[in-house]
This record gives sequence, C-alpha cells and structure tokens, in this order.
Amino acid sequence: MFSEDELHDLAESIKAEGQHEPIVLDADGVLLDGRNRLAACEIAGVQPRFTTYTGDDPMGMILSLNVYRRNISKGQQAMIVAMARLFSEHSLRDHAKLHGLSLTRISNAVTVLKHSRHIAEQVRTGTLSLDAAYSTVREHKARSAALQAQHDRLREHAPDLAEQVTEGLITLDDATAALDERQEEERLRKHVGDADALRLADGDTAPPLAQLVEQGHLTWHQAHQDAEQFRADRQDAIHRARQALQLIAENWAAVQDLAARSGTAYARDILDGLAPEARSLAQSLTTLA
Repeated sequence: MFSEDELHDLAESIKAEGQHEPIVLDADGVLLDGRNRLAACEIAGVQPRFTTYTGDDPMGMILSLNVYRRNISKGQQAMIVAMARLFSEHSLRDHAKLHGLSLTRISNAVTVLKHSRHIAEQVRTGTLSLDAAYSTVREHKARSAALQAQHDRLREHAPDLAEQVTEGLITLDDATAALDERQEEERLRKHVGDADALRLADGDTAPPLAQLVEQGHLTWHQAHQDAEQFRADRQDAIHRARQALQLIAENWAAVQDLAARSGTAYARDILDGLAPEARSLAQSLTTLA
C-alpha cells in the first residue's frame, strides 16, 4: 500500500483528472489489482471504476502487474516472483526468463522467503534491499548452523552437559568450554600414558608421570611437558648412539688389526696413547673382534 501522503496525492489526482486505470476484479468480485486506487477513490469521494478479469490465470496477471511496476527495484521484483512461485508450477529458471530477472537474484529471494517471511516482506515493500536481506539471512543461517554443530558435538561427546544445557542449568558456551577442557585433559592423559609406557619399555624405574599427577605432585600440563622433554632427550640419545656405532663400524678394520697384534709393541703403543675410557673400550672391542 501507498503511504498516507501518497494516497492523498493519488486521491487529489483522481478528483482532478479522474481515474485513469480501472480496478480489476475477478468474476466473484475479488480484488485482483488496484487497492491503492480503491482507497484513493474512497478518500476523494469518487465512485471507483471497475473491470472484470476474464482470463484463466489470475495469479499470473497479478504477478505481471506487480513485477513490471516502474517504481520497484529488481530486488522487489525478484521477491514478488519468489512469493508468487508458491502458487505457480513454473521453475525458477522459467520465472527468470519470463520476467527478465537473473536466476541468482530470484534464488536469493527464495532463500530469504524460506528463512523469514518478515524479512521477505521488507524486501517486497522496499524497506530493505534484497542484497542486505540475503546477507542477513546467510549470517542467521551460519549462526544457526554453528549453534546446531555445538549442540550435536555435546550430544555426541558429553550427553550430561547437553542435558544441563537443555534444562537451562548451564549455557551452551560454558558447556562447550567444559567439553573442550575434558577433551584436552584426555589428550594429555593419552600422551603422558604413551610416554610412561615407553619409559617402562626402556627400563626406566622412575615413577610414572601419570602416577605423579594422580598424587598431586604434577598437573597434566606439567606432566605433558615432562613427557615431551623425555621424548626429545630419548631421540637425541638414539641419534648420538647411532653416530657412535656408525663410526665404530666405519673403523672396524682398525679394531680387527689391533686384535690381531694383541700383546705387540704396536698394540701397547696404541693403547698407551688412549684415555682410560677409550682404552677400556678398545680392549672390549678387540675381544669381540
């Protein structure tokens, strides 16, 4: 409908110049087009002029008259088409071709209409652009999807927290934070447990880190840091041992030569020039050689 000022302007025009376009009724007297003209005639005190629609597609006629009005935007046209589509068997593509509108624009209008009739009505009346409405709807849908994902995650991993949210005992954000904390602790427990198992397999007799946490000597985060340090130190020790053994392998011929000359002046001169630790190692290796 026109605003009050627009209706009064139209009433003055009808009073001065007459009613240019008739008001359209169907065969049963139902108003199809011209409600602003009818209201203006009543304001002007002029007897309205009617015509009867005799075709077989009243919805199509209404749609055509509304879509092609000069004072509405493409977004409004698309929304009118989207609303009329509820009473039409035509596809979106057919409507786009029929009314000279882009398929994307009509699809966006349909999305807005499905999400919120109130927002769609704002687009139809021109108080909100289709682009702005579509952006708003996309944001609403994204937020709804995110909230649904939070609920689904709670129901899957923490039914007790999900029930508390449902009963209003805790907020969704607080429940999600509590679940995050649980899962982080579970991750730390597993990492620390794996490190304890590895230390035990290596022959380490120190108390397990998990045991120290349970006794209150460490937090799970501290135990995790110690487990990480253990893994790093272990890997470094393995690397150094490999390098040392590789050097021995590369020089094994010298060890074999020393073993073959055991008890000779040559062997004594070699051993006398070594540090005690190296001399002990050489003696052990020559025994193996």
